Amino acid sequence: MRLHFHGAVRTVTGSLHIVETTRGDIVLLDCGLFQGRRAEARERNSTLPVEPARVKAVLLSHAHIDHIGNLPTWVARGLRCPIIATGATADLCGLLLRDSAHIQVLDAEHVNRKYRHNEEPVTPLYTPEQAEAAIRLLRDRSYREWFDVVPGLRAYFTDAGHILGSATITLEERTNGTAKRLAFTGDSGRPASPILRDPEPFAAGADVVVSESTYGDRDHPPQQELPNELRKVLFQTIARGGKVIIPAFAVGRTQTLMYALRELQDAGKLPDVPVYLDSPLATGATEIFARHPECFDVAATAALRDNGSLFNLNGFVATRSTEESKALNDRRGPCVIISASGMCEAGRILHHLDHGLGDPRNTILIVGFQAENTLGRKLVEGQKQVRVFGQPRDVRAEGVVLNGFSAHAGRSELAAYLDHCRGNGPLFLVHGDEARTTAFQSFLQGRGFADVRIPAAEEEYTV
Repeated sequence: MRLHFHGAVRTVTGSLHIVETTRGDIVLLDCGLFQGRRAEARERNSTLPVEPARVKAVLLSHAHIDHIGNLPTWVARGLRCPIIATGATADLCGLLLRDSAHIQVLDAEHVNRKYRHNEEPVTPLYTPEQAEAAIRLLRDRSYREWFDVVPGLRAYFTDAGHILGSATITLEERTNGTAKRLAFTGDSGRPASPILRDPEPFAAGADVVVSESTYGDRDHPPQQELPNELRKVLFQTIARGGKVIIPAFAVGRTQTLMYALRELQDAGKLPDVPVYLDSPLATGATEIFARHPECFDVAATAALRDNGSLFNLNGFVATRSTEESKALNDRRGPCVIISASGMCEAGRILHHLDHGLGDPRNTILIVGFQAENTLGRKLVEGQKQVRVFGQPRDVRAEGVVLNGFSAHAGRSELAAYLDHCRGNGPLFLVHGDEARTTAFQSFLQGRGFADVRIPAAEEEYTV
């Protein structure tokens, strides 16, 4: 089989790799949305490297939008094959693709209203109807069971421990009595993370490994320090009468935060302030979590058994309507607001930043990776003025970054994972900013990995 690298190559977003079998069948590994500057994102997401009608199957590592979000574009251009994922990932895909289509429509309307008065209007990248067509193609498979993908090619999912339903994918092709294996990590989680099981080694004997490298240049703080770090931020902000505004990915990060807040509250260490989850998407994702306890670790399973829920918080409010969301901006007094999107590129979080960035009493708490050219990255970099809704906003609120909440393995964690399941051939590094990927390449070589490569866009490799 032949591997073609296309998305998330020397960058973080837009995961997409193409596998071509010996008999000529085309299979996609992920089909993610590239996120970044508007014009570049539009160009990358609209330019498809292969005719969609030729694709025989799509395999998804997990449901984050940079791994699934361009599926409706491919479906609109003629993709009609099964889209295969774990059951939890399939459920999350339905929620997230509908939300993404809604954002595409709103974004096009906003651009046309604000900037295209005398020009031809832009159209959404895809529509809700096209998202529904993609959702109808979803098929679920279990962890740790081989299943046929196309003639001569089978696949195996192992738990990646990244978000609910995330999987490492192993492909095996048999030709002339010989088997060749390709392993794709997707995004690899952290050991001992709350709620989810630890990452499991992928099926043995891989002839080539494709690994993420998001945090290839650094380690995260120990996870046991996180509750106290979070508590410190909350108390300091509340003492000065401010709001803690947290941009959080709707899937994974929001639930981890709520779980941490509940544990603090159970221990009597959470200040008595309301906690608002201002994201219908995150609320829907939390409901999907409740339907998939098979993904939970031992501690979360015990908490669910004892409490009936992982996320019960006194003073917790999940807002639904736009009016409820807007009211939070006029609310006086300390509170915690968790809202999406996690990179501050769309959604309700933009309204909270628009109102809250200029108040020095507030804290903007960043708890996840921020890709280049996103508003979230600019806040992490400490820029004193940013644009929100196209307008300049002075940043007077305190910025705090707690990378320990990341669902991605840090450098040493990911290297240790790869140690446990070294392949027989090259290791390709994708899904990372180029500087971080290069640093991780050197780190792995220092640990004895003989053949570590950083592919270029459209590079090919025969397994």
